[in-house]
Amino acid sequence: MKPKKFKEIKQEYDGFYRELMKKGKLPMRSTELGFWNAAISSEVYEAFKKLSLKKYKSFIDLGSGDGKITLIASLFCREAHGVEIDNELHDKAIETATKLNIQNTFFHNKDLYDHHIGRHDIVFVNPDRPMERGMEKKLLNELNGKLILYGHHFHPTGLKKEKEMLVNNTLITLYSKK
Repeated sequence: MKPKKFKEIKQEYDGFYRELMKKGKLPMRSTELGFWNAAISSEVYEAFKKLSLKKYKSFIDLGSGDGKITLIASLFCREAHGVEIDNELHDKAIETATKLNIQNTFFHNKDLYDHHIGRHDIVFVNPDRPMERGMEKKLLNELNGKLILYGHHFHPTGLKKEKEMLVNNTLITLYSKK
């Protein structure tokens, strides 16, 4: 769980978001294929502890944005992957992993629909659109482990809900195939 390393990740991203806001930007924006909206670090870290993320080996964040979730997951899993099409966000993820010397992360700069997820035993999604617009089909075809869905919105209908919890009033749900 590495609380000291989590604190470093949180501080790095808090500084990044402060710099964005000084420039009149929020830590959210449209990307080529979707919408990036930064998740809350402490909520994700707490959820990963409660879900015993350490029992999983290979994590992947679909639409990983600036890489923060992937880096937090790397504190629990043997390897953590992020897939993000936006070059600027992808570069930020690599820059931060390098700066913090986190070596068990792998960032893929491409469309998440072109990246097969079957070898990963835990998948994370902070959805930016309804699941029936492609994500649910991908999950039904490729998911071999569990799905963590962050937020109250855009839940799948074809997967089995295993667990849900509120972390600071944000819904975190664990799914598997039926």
